Amino acid sequence: MIRLQTHALALLLLAAGAGARAQTPPAEATAPAIDAGLRAAVADPGRDAAQRARDVYRHPAETLAFFGIRPTDAVIEISPGGGWYSAILAPYLRDRGTYIAAAATPAPGRSNPLRAAFAADPARYGRASLLEYDGKAPVLGAPGSADAVLTFRNVHNWIAAGSADAYFQAFFAALKPGGTLGVVDHRAKPGTDLDAMKASGYLTEALVIDAATRAGFVLDAKSEVNANPADDAHHPNGVWTLPPTNRHDAADAAKYQAIGESDRMTLRFRKPARD
Repeated sequence: MIRLQTHALALLLLAAGAGARAQTPPAEATAPAIDAGLRAAVADPGRDAAQRARDVYRHPAETLAFFGIRPTDAVIEISPGGGWYSAILAPYLRDRGTYIAAAATPAPGRSNPLRAAFAADPARYGRASLLEYDGKAPVLGAPGSADAVLTFRNVHNWIAAGSADAYFQAFFAALKPGGTLGVVDHRAKPGTDLDAMKASGYLTEALVIDAATRAGFVLDAKSEVNANPADDAHHPNGVWTLPPTNRHDAADAAKYQAIGESDRMTLRFRKPARD
């Protein structure tokens, strides 16, 4: 009897361990396939030359493939800035998908620069749309309308402003069940305190994962595609010391150019599917 009870206990412990392992995000054993349309959008000679020069740091084809973006998807990009990823995503999704550039409503008297860019190049942006929202209480269109929400190097701004929870909740609301949230941001060393993160622009992976999890997301996978081992995340003017901002003394230009752009986390989250 004791032997049977011991055996049963061992089986229970084994099953529990298997369950715990099943909840661990899968490792990326191999690079995801990159379809021809995505390769063409990245390689397009019509992209701005200065933007194309930064592909070596940003790995757009590999990053979008890791996020699982398909040409038929409805994709919302959050805070696209000058439109670095817009120039890739808009033509990639033009024929069969949907690209929405979502940005906070500009201050009175200002205009989102993407509005003029989209109007000036209808061949590239003709089916793209611009969505503006309240930066303190973002709403990203109809609930459950997007296959993917993507944001590149923006979470640190929301952490500094205290609005990160509102953004992650908006992402969750906008996505279809089973939809993807893709996040790229500057990566701090584990254990970095919050004040240091706010000052430097570098965030720990744990902080970003916690913010997404609070909103209801599940971490699906991580990628090191945008890692930069040469960046130790300790610079006099934070991440803005490095290219492309280059907030440093002219005498240090070669030093920071050799480091390149920041070390970055690349995280894929999933909105749970309905039961």
